[in-house]
Amino acid sequence: MKTILHITTPSAWQTAQEAGQYTLPSLATEGFIHCSTAEQVVPVAQRFYKGQRGLVLLILDSDRIRPEVRWEPGTDKPDELFPHIYGALNLDAVTRVVEFEPDANGDWTLPAL
Repeated sequence: MKTILHITTPSAWQTAQEAGQYTLPSLATEGFIHCSTAEQVVPVAQRFYKGQRGLVLLILDSDRIRPEVRWEPGTDKPDELFPHIYGALNLDAVTRVVEFEPDANGDWTLPAL
């Protein structure tokens, strides 16, 4: 099992549970759902989620993900490959949902996985 992570909101996760699959606007606009490895998720949060609170991490088992997962260069990090899910995420690939909050200074740390 290869674990990959996705940052989202509790409301987006709730909507996915009601719909039976997880989708995002990026699926329509970019063709995929952005994900990260455990090593990548904190720098991603620092860059794209600064000042946000109330987020969660979806912990995904990549072996269970039904749509294609491609490892592709990041737009600002062409030498680093990020996992991208090319389709609606099946909920049984989500093994856990973990609170993901910055500290009092706004800095992110990886929670226990």
